[in-house]
Amino acid sequence: MKNKIVLGVTGSIAAYKAAEICSILTDAGFDISVIMTKNAEKIISAQTLFTLSKNPVVNDLWNINNWRPGHIALADSASLFVTAPATANFIGKYSNGIADDALTTFALSFEGKVLIAPAMNPKMWRHDAVQNNVAVLKQRGVNFIGPVRGKVACGKDIEPGRMADVSSIVESIENLILEKKVNKL
Repeated sequence: MKNKIVLGVTGSIAAYKAAEICSILTDAGFDISVIMTKNAEKIISAQTLFTLSKNPVVNDLWNINNWRPGHIALADSASLFVTAPATANFIGKYSNGIADDALTTFALSFEGKVLIAPAMNPKMWRHDAVQNNVAVLKQRGVNFIGPVRGKVACGKDIEPGRMADVSSIVESIENLILEKKVNKL
């Protein structure tokens, strides 16, 4: 049986990198389901992620084609939940228990391992509110990768804000999945 990974995609400009993450993981034999926010759809299409994952993309909490809401069914079957990129908005909602779209509703219903790859302007990343939200999530056992230094949308590259490299994110995902398998034995 393949490991099921839910890939959350938010409205950071780094959302285009979710396609590469999805492609690499699918090629590696993982079963990928994507949940994306409405803002993410302004940067990358659901059709692209559907084509790469070979699974329907969840982008609407109310467009349900069976008796069991998709986010709950996914929460019960997934081995890992990854959000890459994760905006300050998503991190804040997740930290504070706000579930107002398909992604945040899934996040609150998922009880397994979580990996978040933040991507935002460095000023946003270093803001006390964001840092407090990250600290709360870390206390709850959420894993983070990045952000890293590098050029961001505004052209700045002095401080962390850029999403971690795709290869580093994929390596973290594989490590978390392997750890889960070891813990199951």
